[in-house]
Amino acid sequence: MDRTLKALSLTLSYPSVELQDAMPEIGAVLATDPRIAPDTRAALQTLTDGLGRGDLFDVQESYVMLFDRSRTLSLNLFEHVHGESRDRGGAMVSLIETYREGGFEPATTELPDHLPVLLEFLSTRPFAEVQETLADAAHIFDALATRLVRRESGYDAAFVALSQLAGAQSDAEAVAGMLAQPDDDPTDLEALDAVWEETEVTFGPDPNAGCPQVRDMLAQMDAPKRPGPQPGPGLAAE
Repeated sequence: MDRTLKALSLTLSYPSVELQDAMPEIGAVLATDPRIAPDTRAALQTLTDGLGRGDLFDVQESYVMLFDRSRTLSLNLFEHVHGESRDRGGAMVSLIETYREGGFEPATTELPDHLPVLLEFLSTRPFAEVQETLADAAHIFDALATRLVRRESGYDAAFVALSQLAGAQSDAEAVAGMLAQPDDDPTDLEALDAVWEETEVTFGPDPNAGCPQVRDMLAQMDAPKRPGPQPGPGLAAE
């Protein structure tokens, strides 16, 4: 298991008592990975310290306001590619099949394209495959990191770390396209309801779905159309 990817998966999961208890171990894993730049490791340490020591209600509320009430910060990656179109359903089916082919069955109610779920899966894969997959989504990570900096959230460090692990330059035009979308106001509940009143994603058989690798499905992320918790804690190697 790639313990850093597992640690990032947990860091980006909905905060719970169990996760708070695990944050010292999670922070220690991230602090010692030489693949991540020293300043980013320091920022991750600040983030995990805050998540571990903060009032649980406060950190949960912050998480919800960022990732659940802000579609432009959605952790469901296909949201930034397909929105609520039918294409997203087919991509989701293919991703589930890819997980199962890799012997991975997510123990969560989250959608399969939820970033913490994908990272937990990638933590079990060869690093060359991991880098290809992360590189295909690097522009999403960079755009989310920029939006989080604007909101003065320490979560940006997790996305900067993912970009560094990808080891590839993101598509500047794709990043700019995502950032051109206006930021959501998570306190405007009426506007939030209107945004989410769209066509429901369906998960039916797709004759073109097949069983591609994760990176093949994420490869189309370089042309985002519209921007829009949790694996169990524990970092023991398997």
